[in-house]
Amino acid sequence: MTSPVGSSTPRSSSPAGSGAAGSRRRQRSTRVVVAVVLLVLAAAVVAATAASGSVLLITGAAALAVVLGAAATRITHTELIDSRTAAARDRAEQARAYADLTATRTAENVEFASDMTGQVARRDATISRLEKRLTEAAGELAQARRDLGDARDRAERTEADLATTRRSLAAADERATQAVVRVAELEHEIDVLRAEWQAAATAQEGTRRRAV
Repeated sequence: MTSPVGSSTPRSSSPAGSGAAGSRRRQRSTRVVVAVVLLVLAAAVVAATAASGSVLLITGAAALAVVLGAAATRITHTELIDSRTAAARDRAEQARAYADLTATRTAENVEFASDMTGQVARRDATISRLEKRLTEAAGELAQARRDLGDARDRAERTEADLATTRRSLAAADERATQAVVRVAELEHEIDVLRAEWQAAATAQEGTRRRAV
């Protein structure tokens, strides 16, 4: 991922540019020296002719001084124009370098913004999926709690029914026990009645035999 971090200030000078700048500085130095030498030479000529007292020599020296001054002025003017042209060229190169740097930074910022937008979109999608899953899990938990409550209710009802069944079974056992006792009593009564009937029948049979 490209991060729009700051970089160093663009340098408009390359090795070739540095060589050209050095050559221009040497040319400027030479021109300035030549202009100074011309001015010094003009001053020396004027001073020398002034000591001689000859009007013709003074006039010639003055004319030469004017020529040398004009030449020095021309050289200085040319140097000034060249300096301004070189400065303008350097500013143009710096402007182009800054424009290139701005274009590079802009491209890096666009790439970074696109990357961050993609990351944010993916993160939002992940958050949405997690929120959906959390909602589903909450619904499943609520349903599980309802199912657990229903199971507890059924277990309580089953336990109550089992207690009722146990009480009914105990009551049925008690009635069965009472019925067994009652059957035994009835069998005993039947045996007693049968014995009495047999005794009565035997007595009646003996009476009839004695009557015959």
